[in-house]
Amino acid sequence: MNERTATRDTGRDRTLGGTVRVVTALAASCLLLTGCDAAVGIPGDETTAAPRPSGTATTPGPAAVPEPGSPVAAGAAVARWAADLRGRGTAGLAADCWAMAPDRIESEYAEPGPILEALTRDPVDHGDTTRWTSATVTLVVTDADTVDGYACPYVFPAGAAVEFTAADAIHTVRRYLARMIGDPVHTGDVENAYPLVCSTDTATWDPYGTGRPGIAPMAAAASKLPGIKKFADRSIRAEWPRDGYLTVTAGVTSTAGVAKKQTFTLKSGNQGYCIGDVSG
Repeated sequence: MNERTATRDTGRDRTLGGTVRVVTALAASCLLLTGCDAAVGIPGDETTAAPRPSGTATTPGPAAVPEPGSPVAAGAAVARWAADLRGRGTAGLAADCWAMAPDRIESEYAEPGPILEALTRDPVDHGDTTRWTSATVTLVVTDADTVDGYACPYVFPAGAAVEFTAADAIHTVRRYLARMIGDPVHTGDVENAYPLVCSTDTATWDPYGTGRPGIAPMAAAASKLPGIKKFADRSIRAEWPRDGYLTVTAGVTSTAGVAKKQTFTLKSGNQGYCIGDVSG
């Protein structure tokens, strides 16, 4: 079994709906195709500022920072990823896109052409996500994935439902377990920046369809899982899908040296899966 017990190379360091808002095509194209800075303009079409009155002192204001989760912030974050995709294809993207299920990277980014063409379109805000849509594909970036200014989009066929998969649920559990043993998939993968446990904000947890939703058990006790010292990565399996919920099992070894199987229950949402309960 492929067991993880110690710190390893974390790859490239990345410190880290709703009313529709559309970013202008000019700004979006500039960010995505040329990687330009905050000043957006057409080469050769610059205007000359009028001279300041003599003796007037002017203090430059702070540079504008895109609002986190906004289409502008998402566009800038995806532009950095797109530059890597153009420059080297999928090579190395597994380290850069560490929050994404590895299976998605090779399968969804294998043909860059349609992806880069879609990124010439205007990004559209869909509440918790920003999306680009072309005649062939829809690209989706979650707000959480733009935290550090580098975002890897999910790719769906145009017109297809935007849904997360069992591979995403498995990777969520992998990341959670890796944190628990002190060997996160990336040094910046911490709960306060990238939440994996379901939130206490809404009482919507009802995996058995009782009609009496509540707060997810893990939301009240994020450390409910007993101490573990290692887990078998290849043992992680997804099963029992039901109405947006999924269970994922994993073989772990406790700090006392006891090997056992843990069962996680996850809930799908607009930004991926969150862990709501664990047993075993």
